[in-house]
Amino acid sequence: MSVTTAARRVAHFDALLLTAGIWFLAKFLRYVFPPLFGSFQDAYNVSNAALGMAFSGFMLVYAAMQFPSGVLADRLGSVTVITTGVFVAAVSSLALVVDSSFLVLVGVMLVMGAGTGAHKTVAVRLLSRAYPARTGRALGVLDTFGAFAGVVAPWAVVLVAGVPFVLGASWRLVFLSAGLCGLVLTVLFWTRVPRRIPDEMADGGTTNGVSLDEFRQYASLFRDPRFAAFALLTVLFSFTYNGLVSFAPQYLTTEAGLTDGTANVLFSGLFLASLVQLVTGDLSDRVGRLPLITATLGLASVALIAFVSLTNTAGPIVLGGALIAAGIGSHGFRPVRGAYLMSAIPDDVAGGGLGVVRTLLMGAGAIAPAIVGVISDAVGFQPAFWLLTASVTVATGLAIVLWHTDRPPYHEKS
Repeated sequence: MSVTTAARRVAHFDALLLTAGIWFLAKFLRYVFPPLFGSFQDAYNVSNAALGMAFSGFMLVYAAMQFPSGVLADRLGSVTVITTGVFVAAVSSLALVVDSSFLVLVGVMLVMGAGTGAHKTVAVRLLSRAYPARTGRALGVLDTFGAFAGVVAPWAVVLVAGVPFVLGASWRLVFLSAGLCGLVLTVLFWTRVPRRIPDEMADGGTTNGVSLDEFRQYASLFRDPRFAAFALLTVLFSFTYNGLVSFAPQYLTTEAGLTDGTANVLFSGLFLASLVQLVTGDLSDRVGRLPLITATLGLASVALIAFVSLTNTAGPIVLGGALIAAGIGSHGFRPVRGAYLMSAIPDDVAGGGLGVVRTLLMGAGAIAPAIVGVISDAVGFQPAFWLLTASVTVATGLAIVLWHTDRPPYHEKS
């Protein structure tokens, strides 16, 4: 392959790479908080419940942005919404560079939740239009970039630990780097991506509000029992996944007796498993979605049962293997979920319709850290993690029912 051909191929995928890069930043900003919970407890003298509620606040704002960002994308275009979101995320990250109180930290987390929450719903819509023949593969790349942020985040915390920083604690260097990268991505996305979706840019620009009829159209999606069941399935999965990633490092140190360093290494392995998304996203375009959804959720359920059951008896290798298996199942599910939903929602309400579903699933995920934090303070981490395991197991049961009663999904496109 010549240099010119390679350059053209990269240029063709610039929308995908920049969209995925912004998603990496958004997920990095989310996943960097759990490894810092121990540092926050030392610095601010706060409980697991307080940290869980603060992170739930971040996630609730994130969840609340899913529907309005989708609707705004239907009105203003995907590029405008995504660009605004990454700019807000970058500025809020830079706000954490200066030493401040716990209340300031919580406030910035809420703003950061809004900025990062404007991305995923709109990104799915943008990529499905920019790469219509390979939507599953594009979403697999997108989710893989985001999941790898979970690999990088704990290592970033380890690397900056003990590094002198004139403005405060060393972990603030992480947010300085993230903020600067966010500003660069803002400029590149705004200048390069519009040319990839000219039809959308030509159609955009209206700022009318959402009518009552449109709200009814969004709500009508849930009148189909199968669509409603799939939405519930995603909600249950989201509750489990967000609860797991919020407290997995502390669970491993508190319940399994591992060191902080070992716990962070195993935590990064959970996200390293995200490479499977490149396979499942592509397979969903070829062999169907519900069989893959059932298989991936089933693997996540079995792996979490093993992970919690063996906490007090197994060593780090076994626990790490179970955690990676849970990651394979969880990450393998995500691009297939997005592709299934995009096939089930009409084009004219794709942004808002997906936004409704993502608001529900992210709302469930948002409350998970608070629930896990409260339960862990009251009776320990293991009962909280058994609750997460039960949630994904029920989701697997719903997937089995949908698969064995399969028919073309509601509003499926030809």
